[in-house]
Amino acid sequence: MQISIFLGLLLILTVAGYYIGQRRAFVVADGPISRLHSVPGYYGAYVALWAGLPALLLCLVFFMVEGSLLLRLVVGGLPDHLIAGYDQNLDLMRADILNLAAGITTGRVPDPELVAAAARYNFLHELGNWSLLAVGSAMALFGLVHARRRINCDLRARNQVEAVIEIMMVICSLVAILTTVGIVLSMLFEALRFFAKVPVTEFLFGLQWNAQASIRADQAMGAGSFGAVPVFAGTLLITAIAMLVAVPVGLLAAIYMSEYASPRTRTAVKPLLEVLAGIPTVVYGFFAALTMAPVVRQLGGSLGFETSAQSALAAGIVMGIMIVPYVSSLSDDVINSVPQSLRDGSYALGATKSETILQVILPAALPGIVGAIMLAISRAIGETMIVTMAAGLSANLTANPLEAVTTVTAQIASTIKGDQEFDSAKTLSAFGLGLVLFVVTLCLNVIALRMVQKFREKYD
Repeated sequence: MQISIFLGLLLILTVAGYYIGQRRAFVVADGPISRLHSVPGYYGAYVALWAGLPALLLCLVFFMVEGSLLLRLVVGGLPDHLIAGYDQNLDLMRADILNLAAGITTGRVPDPELVAAAARYNFLHELGNWSLLAVGSAMALFGLVHARRRINCDLRARNQVEAVIEIMMVICSLVAILTTVGIVLSMLFEALRFFAKVPVTEFLFGLQWNAQASIRADQAMGAGSFGAVPVFAGTLLITAIAMLVAVPVGLLAAIYMSEYASPRTRTAVKPLLEVLAGIPTVVYGFFAALTMAPVVRQLGGSLGFETSAQSALAAGIVMGIMIVPYVSSLSDDVINSVPQSLRDGSYALGATKSETILQVILPAALPGIVGAIMLAISRAIGETMIVTMAAGLSANLTANPLEAVTTVTAQIASTIKGDQEFDSAKTLSAFGLGLVLFVVTLCLNVIALRMVQKFREKYD
């Protein structure tokens, strides 16, 4: 409650600071605003930043340190015999205190001293929230008054506001970069633990995948139990089927919408195509398992082929339908961005509309189309639900689209679920798969970038 009041008050003071600073700029100008170094809006933003930013930073720091600090104070006040009763497992003790503080029962009679610790935690938490409200509000009010007093004709408000905005953009960029680095490192460290249990050569070149081989201590892990070749082969097979569906349909739809359809038709058709991208993947999974898979099985049986109840073809077709908007929408935007002068020049030379599209527009738009296709490939590689529901989890090394296969993401999802311990090869294999998938995706992106650069240089 106090946090909501504080954030609401901070928002009010920030908005009020903007209008106060803007009005103060008009007052100090005492005539034409050309006397001011910056336009009045920058003075308003200057006061608003002073009113809101320091208090907001205080709030962020408070949220970062409050939980660990309160737990440290509460646990530090507990008697030694109670800590010894948890066999030095302080994490379990902290969890019990937090559960009791939140009113969550654990199914056993809690220790009275833990109940008292939870009450103390709630008291300190409440006290901290009220302190944040008081100190943060005072800081915001002081910043507003201080910034308003500094406003004069020579104040470089625009420079200071833009400097703060630039710092904020740098911080946001660093957050994105550091998040990526953190994801890679967390995956790399766990993958190294996996490769310490399973040789890299066995993982990369093994032809048999059986992650269940290491569940029990007395169960020997046979050669090739963690061979990832069947898993990546299934991923490539389903992705190839999906792209065989999505690329022709999406590209032809983009050409129709940009070159043949009337503006009224394009306005109606494009949103309808883009609706496909907003359908949850679990719905596609139901459609693939309940509709497409039986159709594929019946069709394969009528043609004399042995077809599995779960097949790569059913999953690939539905996945291709799902990623059609990624190809069609982006390709349509790219084709529309081709200069009209290229079309006019082609028509002036006597080319027909189809010849202009094939020999002028598509080559000029090829870099963007390649980018759209690569985005669709990345989306297909990362799909999990459709594969799990329609293609199964069988790691079969086959090129037959009528058989059941699995993908990397489906294996990761099936391996890390429930209560898993991260000390067995079975669980750690998910990080090995994820690391190799990351490297493969990175290589695909590099190849796509080189292709885009090559064609862009050719047609610029």
